[in-house]
Amino acid sequence: MDRRPGRADVDSILTALAEPTRRQLLDLLAAHGQATATTLADRLPVSRQAVVKHLAVLDSAGLVDGIKVGREVRYTVRTEALNMTARWMATLAADWDRRLAKIKRAAEAAERDLR
Repeated sequence: MDRRPGRADVDSILTALAEPTRRQLLDLLAAHGQATATTLADRLPVSRQAVVKHLAVLDSAGLVDGIKVGREVRYTVRTEALNMTARWMATLAADWDRRLAKIKRAAEAAERDLR
């Protein structure tokens, strides 16, 4: 399903990324391509159950995808949500750059008028 990202999408992604363990999970998945919750738990100082809960949050935010292969669920990173969030942040930064440039021009004009 292709849909335009909304504020709720960005909020859920940023909320998911706010937790350090979830960022570590994304790093591990990005480095290894795919992994099971058990494999990921072996590389982190948390239980498999905790990893599964973190993966559920990441999945809900659209950051990972779990594919059932036999009795295992293999997780991979979904880059679309990260790319969408990066574009949103770049747009926000560009808006602030424009605002700051406008303030700077106004301040410089006011300073010239005082001379």
